[in-house]
Amino acid sequence: MSYDIHIIGGGLAGSEAAWQLAEAGFRVRLSEMRGGGDMTPAHQGDALAEMVCSNSFRSDDGDSNAVGLLHREMRTLGSIIMREADVYKVPAGSALAVDRDLFSGGVTHALENHPNIAIVRERVDVLPSEGLTIVATGPLTAAGLAASIGTATGKDALAFFDAIAPIVYRESIDMDIAWMASRWDKVGPIGDGKDYINCPMDKDQYHAFVQGLVDGDKTDFKQWEKDTPYFEGCMPIEVMAERGTETLRFGPMKGVGLDNPRTGRWPYAVVQLRQDNALGTLWNMVGFQTKLKHAAQVELFRTIPGLEKAEFARLGGLHRNSFIRSPELLDRQLRLKSAPHIRFAGQITGCEGYVESAAIGLIAARFAAAELAGRDLAPPPPDTALGALLGHITGGADAASYQPMNVNFGLFPPLAEDVRKKDRKLGYTARARASLAEWIKQADGIAG
Repeated sequence: MSYDIHIIGGGLAGSEAAWQLAEAGFRVRLSEMRGGGDMTPAHQGDALAEMVCSNSFRSDDGDSNAVGLLHREMRTLGSIIMREADVYKVPAGSALAVDRDLFSGGVTHALENHPNIAIVRERVDVLPSEGLTIVATGPLTAAGLAASIGTATGKDALAFFDAIAPIVYRESIDMDIAWMASRWDKVGPIGDGKDYINCPMDKDQYHAFVQGLVDGDKTDFKQWEKDTPYFEGCMPIEVMAERGTETLRFGPMKGVGLDNPRTGRWPYAVVQLRQDNALGTLWNMVGFQTKLKHAAQVELFRTIPGLEKAEFARLGGLHRNSFIRSPELLDRQLRLKSAPHIRFAGQITGCEGYVESAAIGLIAARFAAAELAGRDLAPPPPDTALGALLGHITGGADAASYQPMNVNFGLFPPLAEDVRKKDRKLGYTARARASLAEWIKQADGIAG
């Protein structure tokens, strides 16, 4: 099949971009190296849109949460990622979590069966010299293409470490110690308010556990990795422990709002596990990204009450993520200034998170579709979640200190000064809904 545009990378951003362009009537060549004899250090298989670190798209509350608002905007714009996430969601309180295998299988099936998409299992080592292209290779871009990007940009890629949390078999968890509950008994769109497994710790158990994290045998870094920073939103749990004994009690091990039915009180600290597949047989240790060596993980995590006999479907890990200085290198339509036939999308641009990655793939595709149609599409308004995230990537941040960023209301233009603090989140979301509707209307069919 001849094609109108080439997309390199079949992760969440590349899959979303391919779908958007195909649905707009354009022919897409989607290159994905997995399945063609190559694999990344973090992926497990060759399905498109594989979720590596977690199975959660985070909060689905579109009225008072920035990432939930982004979910809503993507659904409005026909996102394949949101469509399949809604089909394969699992209980997770107010968060949108999915059976990751069924989800990626659903996305793969949809793209494989679209008449305008040709999926080619190949590794691309050099940026195309001509033809519209979207590079969505993610933070684990293969060495050859990364070198080509470096040559084209004249800049070394920035990088940070990202860590993966362990997954536990449900049948190995001792439910005589652990219990099911969501914080404050909050009920999500599915589930019954008891969506998490909670493993309680008393003060002595917690302090011993923190000391074990600090003392545990950890992954050694190569020399070139030693100056690579961690991303604050996905910090290894032992790095958090090193920041202070009580740090974890105000982070992923916070016991507030979780009544232990055996004591009637909140635990001193808690380890939460979130359902990872539709069958409920696999559970993800929430916030337990780690660089501990595998043997050290098994030994230490089995000291957690309720996990004494835990069996692990996957242990935690650590990988190096790369991204470009997007505010300096990309224009407002995500085009590489030095080679404007090339757009970048997804985590390689420096956005952080599954949803954000897919969202930038979506908007990159819509810019490309407009260009192919001979039209000009204005960026989404900066007071929408899409526009705020895009603005951060393409100019809202200082290039010299640019770091990965999740969508958040701090990226949005301020509301009027007379809006009360308690009403601000609803104010942001109401304003965004109105602005997005107007942007779609003005796009004259390109964005609708």
